[in-house]
Amino acid sequence: MLEELFNLVKGDAQQTVINNSDIPNEQNNAIIAEATNTVASGLRNMVAGGGLQNIISMFTGGEQQNNQSSGSLLSNPMVSMMIGHFAGKLMNNFNIGGAQANNIANNLIPSVIGGLINKTNDSNNSTFSLENLLNSITGGQVTQQTQNNGLDIGSLISQFTGGGQQQSGAGGGLMDIVSQFTQGAQQQQQRNGGGGLLDLIQGFIQK
Repeated sequence: MLEELFNLVKGDAQQTVINNSDIPNEQNNAIIAEATNTVASGLRNMVAGGGLQNIISMFTGGEQQNNQSSGSLLSNPMVSMMIGHFAGKLMNNFNIGGAQANNIANNLIPSVIGGLINKTNDSNNSTFSLENLLNSITGGQVTQQTQNNGLDIGSLISQFTGGGQQQSGAGGGLMDIVSQFTQGAQQQQQRNGGGGLLDLIQGFIQK
């Protein structure tokens, strides 16, 4: 799903990056790759730190998430962290001034997250599903845990959001499932350490 995320970022970056006269054209693809890396790594790191429920809440939580605006996402701590990280990369790696970097990050990152939420909530779009997203973050732990516990993705998510009564199964209780997701994300961190994830994303540029 990483390539689909890259293409989503590229579409959202049309105004903020590609048509931005302050950014040299030769930097466009590298900046888009860095934005993709920021979102993918940010979500993965959140799960690795035990924040799986925060991600599920953002994508399926109490607000009408499929109508979530980019503006409302600015107040989400997870999104704010990604914005700060990406702005720092723009300043340090691409020599973009602070005000311009913050403006790009504040526009692009929430737009991408909002688009990702919209697409994962679109039942007609099988490519962008929350299951695919979480599998890509955790090395397939969604599929493994749903199989182990006899749950489908909807009932598994309902346990995290308080809507399910099934608290145990063949693979253990809810906290055991959270632990498996966390370990899966941590293993993905180690596997993609040293810039590996960004290198993978940059491979999509020429496609």
